[in-house]
Amino acid sequence: MMKADLLAWLQEGNITIPITLFSEYRNLNLNEYELILIIHLLTFIQKGNEFPTPVELAERMTIADSDCTNMLRKLIQQGLIQIIEGYSNEGIRYEKYSLEPLWDRLVDQFMLHQKNNQLQSKQVEETDLYTCFEKEFGRPLSPFECESLAMWMDDDHHDPIIIKAALREAVMSGKLNFRYIDRILFEWKKNGIQTIEQAKNQGRKFREKQNQNRKVNDTQQSSPSIPFYNWLEQQ
Repeated sequence: MMKADLLAWLQEGNITIPITLFSEYRNLNLNEYELILIIHLLTFIQKGNEFPTPVELAERMTIADSDCTNMLRKLIQQGLIQIIEGYSNEGIRYEKYSLEPLWDRLVDQFMLHQKNNQLQSKQVEETDLYTCFEKEFGRPLSPFECESLAMWMDDDHHDPIIIKAALREAVMSGKLNFRYIDRILFEWKKNGIQTIEQAKNQGRKFREKQNQNRKVNDTQQSSPSIPFYNWLEQQ
């Protein structure tokens, strides 16, 4: 390739196409021909021709201009592209294609997938939460306990990770019961505890405070007991 040819090739430029268009075009009821038509339409627009004719578009494809006309009409009817008015610097009115409706639809599809992924993640977390509780309690949860778990998540809006941290705190304190865990969650919410690190720090601070207030009776004891914070006594 000659240098002049290479420069000409570089000057042709590039177009930016959202990856979501390739992953979602089927969900927008588009086929491959319509997808390629949109890409060509986008290429014309970015090159300055905002209203290419069906003939111009068909010349770059393997379909007749009549088929191209029908596809353009279908895309407009589906609300994926639209014809809008534009004005030149001289104030002359002209028509042009707009792909904004397509981008809006792609954003909606992307947000829908994000929401579905979040719901799936939440369901997995909730299932894992019930499993953790049953493992620590060594038995299936009672209907009342299942209802308490659901209320912590749905009514009190505690994150499953925080509920797991409260369960762990109850296990460490040797007070494995729902009333104790509920008290921990209540205190954490009152003190603005929202992350696992904040929960760990809060529990550690309480235990350190208890350690400071406890008198050492036998410094020779090989396995000194570790006092834990009693959340039920917190006022």
